[in-house]
Amino acid sequence: MTLIQKDKLFSWKWIKSYSLIIVGAFIMASGFVLFITPYKIVPGGVYGISIVLHYIFGTPVGLMALAFDIPLTILGIKILGPRFGVKTVVGFSATAIFMDTITYFYGSEPLVVGDALLSSIFGGLLIGIGLGLIFKSRATSGGTDIVAMMISKYTKLPVGQLLIIIDSAIVIIGLIVFKDWKIPLYSLIVIFITGKVVDIILEGMNYDKVLFIVSEHHKEIRDKIVGDLNRGGTFLKGEGMFTGTEKSIAFVVVNRREMTMLQDFIRHIDPEAFVTVLNSNEILGNGFRSLRDKLDA
Repeated sequence: MTLIQKDKLFSWKWIKSYSLIIVGAFIMASGFVLFITPYKIVPGGVYGISIVLHYIFGTPVGLMALAFDIPLTILGIKILGPRFGVKTVVGFSATAIFMDTITYFYGSEPLVVGDALLSSIFGGLLIGIGLGLIFKSRATSGGTDIVAMMISKYTKLPVGQLLIIIDSAIVIIGLIVFKDWKIPLYSLIVIFITGKVVDIILEGMNYDKVLFIVSEHHKEIRDKIVGDLNRGGTFLKGEGMFTGTEKSIAFVVVNRREMTMLQDFIRHIDPEAFVTVLNSNEILGNGFRSLRDKLDA
């Protein structure tokens, strides 16, 4: 089964996808050139290795990353099958070109001189935004992602865990080469911020709350949710562990303001109610963003 996403040539979806890749590649490259590379920060991936080689041999960071990405992609196709489409190739190629082009015109000085911590924060922010836009176009970042997938095929280890191991090994290489403990610490900050920003780009900022409510007054709570808050929900059937009695569990999604109103109502009618509140990363379905809208975005 192929994972390559094929869009009709020059359709609106095609234009949007490749625009996201180009913009994302430029933002990601800017993050490296302006904030990360000048401080020898090694945030894993092929660019982490390329930064190390840049300071050892003076090689261009983008060109070295491309030298890793191309054979890794070819090898990945041979081992894993056609999982990596044109978008992935355009993504890592554009990032490498932008990186060396920006370096050529801007130079190698950091945008924020003498503040590696601030550079780590904003570098991670820009790299996360760029990666998020590339992922949003249904492309992958190539590089160590492909290595992790290939190792996973033969070891059955989760790809996520393998990525952490590989990136950690690259960070340690940076420590060994540069002999500075601050570098892996700054690198971990970049990796953490990048991951969080990618999640936000892909899932969006969401302040909805998921509530599970166990109460003997479930009918009154239903009336409050449907009639006053104008929300829907679902009753789940459960059984009390100690008493063995049948319970009605209300499952509902509300925003923060509605949650406060609902909790205040429950406190008045049933102070003994059991309420579990969960943060929601994403809600898809009737009354919220549809799955079709998400996939077409």
